[in-house]
Amino acid sequence: MAKVAIVYHSGYGHTKRMAESVHEGVASVAGVEAHLVAIDAEGNLPADGFDTLKAADGIIFGSPTYMGTVSWQFKKFADASSKPWYSQEWKDKVAAGFTNSASMNGDKLSTLHYMFTLAMQHGMVWVGTGIMPSNKKSSTRNDINYVASFSGAMAATPSDASVDEMLPGDLETAKAFGARVATFTKTLKG
Repeated sequence: MAKVAIVYHSGYGHTKRMAESVHEGVASVAGVEAHLVAIDAEGNLPADGFDTLKAADGIIFGSPTYMGTVSWQFKKFADASSKPWYSQEWKDKVAAGFTNSASMNGDKLSTLHYMFTLAMQHGMVWVGTGIMPSNKKSSTRNDINYVASFSGAMAATPSDASVDEMLPGDLETAKAFGARVATFTKTLKG
């Protein structure tokens, strides 16, 4: 059984909702176990958090985009990952990332690049969305991958929108992304 952990920080609940959709996608793949690992408001993992990540075959990172990069809580987690880095615990694991911000752009790609760099530091193997963008005149904001990201899953949620108002297309993108990462992880684990 392959194991995929989704480690994420959420400031207002939107990234948590996205993480749940990623989790749903991972869990939909037969032969793959999915684990959510929340980074708390102080930037800490639960007591067994690093053990869960060590046991995982794949790790999907998630953070809101704040001021063009990951939240400080996610950064604190990333800095704390120097212990597993030193012993190369995450080397050759599958890695991927997702983010949400209020604007269509919001410099979300910078956040994914941060996560990609973290994964490369750990010697991980990065997986993108593999989802074609919805970029035709007939496309609507509720279509899958309307935000058009290849590097990782992105969502755009207006700053005054509740978690319940997140767009179905963004959540479906996250779910499809989770399934892709799970399938790749299972195949790689072979």
